[in-house]
Amino acid sequence: KWQFLCWACDTKDVLVHGSGDPNIAEFEPRQSNDIFEFGNRRAVYAASDGIWAMYFAIVDRDGPVRSLMNACVRVINEDGSRSEPYYFFSVNSDALPHEPWRQGTIYILPRDTFEQQARGEMRGTPYEIQQWASPDAVTPLAKVAVGPDDFPFLSQILPHDPEVIRERAQRDPEGFPWFDE
Repeated sequence: KWQFLCWACDTKDVLVHGSGDPNIAEFEPRQSNDIFEFGNRRAVYAASDGIWAMYFAIVDRDGPVRSLMNACVRVINEDGSRSEPYYFFSVNSDALPHEPWRQGTIYILPRDTFEQQARGEMRGTPYEIQQWASPDAVTPLAKVAVGPDDFPFLSQILPHDPEVIRERAQRDPEGFPWFDE
């Protein structure tokens, strides 16, 4: 499933959104809570990467998960091409032993009202985050049921202490993932 979803995002004019709710007929813009300006506004959010969206679909945020840290980034090469994606997935450390996973749904969305997060640069290397936002309501084109067994990095989701991460992020907003000083 992840291969199909990644292929669709790379070759078609679509994005994906992961959710635990299998019955969404239309996505309404909602205020997000993010430390970065792009991700902290009223919008419908989607990804141009199937694996990243799948993380949001399978993490059970109605259970012990109260803090998520995640990323999907592609490096921009000198010739303008993009690297394969680099991923980072983490949940609060006290949730991880409970295997806080669920069945979820990936919604395939039309890309036309979305804008991609602006490219960035870290230590002289340009990159793009696979996050997109639409200020408008969005009606899904299709949906795909997914579960924890479909997520290829389930055993690589890391634990974190939300208080430590919050303090480090306030001190150094560009220091993601803030695990080591």
